[in-house]
This record gives sequence, structure tokens and C-alpha cells, in this order.
Amino acid sequence: MKIVFLGGGNMANALIGGMVKQGFAAADIDVIDPGADARSKLSAAYGVSCHAGADALPAMPDVLILAIKPQQMKDAVAPFAGQLGAALVVSIAAGLDMAALARWLGGHERIVRCMPNTPALIGAGITGLCASPGVSAEQRAAAERILRAVGSTVWLDDEARMDAVTAISGSGPAYVFLFIEALQQAAAELGLSPEQGRQLAIETVQGAAALAAQSSEPAATLRERVTSKGGTTEAALRTMAERGVKDGIVAGCLAAEARGRELGQILGAG
Repeated sequence: MKIVFLGGGNMANALIGGMVKQGFAAADIDVIDPGADARSKLSAAYGVSCHAGADALPAMPDVLILAIKPQQMKDAVAPFAGQLGAALVVSIAAGLDMAALARWLGGHERIVRCMPNTPALIGAGITGLCASPGVSAEQRAAAERILRAVGSTVWLDDEARMDAVTAISGSGPAYVFLFIEALQQAAAELGLSPEQGRQLAIETVQGAAALAAQSSEPAATLRERVTSKGGTTEAALRTMAERGVKDGIVAGCLAAEARGRELGQILGAG
């Protein structure tokens, strides 16, 4: 299976690194990126072939992975329009829907749209995927194998739900970092050193997430078990409720989903 990455940035780097670790042959991977530094780094790190433009490819790929900014997509895919045959196109560009990609690719019907998140950079990501009707079972399996090289996957039947995935897991790491940031600030105000605050905050988040992942019980039940009546946790949660912390998080996710839909309409125009 010949795979071509259009774009050699951070997410492409993470995917290629994960794929090579999972047994993909470096000889089967090509990268197109106009940046000489990006090409040299990828070639040196993974032994993949890198090119400045699509005209240097020896042949059309079996899988084309779109790993560039959505604002650059229309011009970047132009050399492939009408040239891909039965190849699978995997897009990890945020916001762009499959209809726009198909249009820019000359009516191509085999597209999988993905929304990975930044923990993919350390192999701990989660990716939402949605396939167009023309994608075969074998191609779905190929897309899943590629994205599972950097974490877990969740398939959606309705592309309209991809903006929800973006709001929850795509943007989600920023919400967690904000929570860690707040814990560290509180630790400093309570007299702990920056090193102590960092360790306590990060390892608490890691441990709580691991506990939630291993438990079959709802997060609400786990929360209640930590919250003794009249205790310190209850005092903290009461104050957070008064400040609207939980409602703010939910509202923020809804705002992210709405903005995703809006950006999709803007980016897919033309």
C-alpha cells in the first residue's frame, strides 16, 4: 500500500512516526512539503521519501493523507484532481467537509474525514472518523490502521457530528490544560512551589483520568465518592458550582461546535 502525505507538519510527523513503529514500511511512504527543513527532518527521522511537489511523485498513491491547513487545501490538492482513480483520501484538516474535498478533487468519491487531537503527538490521541459512501470496507480498515498508530479511533455515521468531535476531543486538550493551569495557580497561592504544584496538578489529572477509564461507573458516581458531606471537596465543588464552572465547560463545548460548523461553511466555499 503506497501512502502519500500532503504536508509534513507536526501531525504528519506524529502519524508517520507511529506508523513506522506499527510496522508500516518507510519505503511505502512519501511526503510532499514545500519546506526543505521539514523534508530533511522527516527523511532523516523515518527514512521516508520527501518531495517539494506532487510532480515529483513516482506514481499516484493508494492512500493520500491531507495533512495541511484547511486554508491551503484547495490549491494544494489541485494537482490530484481527477487523477486519483480508486485511491483513498484521508483528511485530517479541521473543518473541511467531504463535499468540499470531493469538489476540489474533481468529484472523488472515496474520502475519510478525520479529527485527531494533539495527544497523538505522543501516541495517546483519539480520532473521530467518518467515511463517504464510496469508501470500501478495506479502505475503512486502512484508514483505521493509520490513525490507530497514534491512539484510539471512534467512527461516526453522520458527518454532521464531526463538529461535535472537534468540540469535545479536538479542542478538549486545551480545556484540560486550562484546568491544570488553574490547579497550578491555586497551588502557588496556597504556598506550594512551582515544581510541587506542577507535579500535584498533572499527576492528579492523569490518575483521575486513568481511574475513570478503568471504571465502569459514571464520572458523576466517582465524583460523589470523593465528596464527603461537609468536607473539603464539597466546599470546593460548591464554590465551583456558584462560579458556573461545569455550565461554563458545557457552554464552551457548544460554542466550539457552533464555530466549527461556521468555519466549515467558510472554508468549504468556492
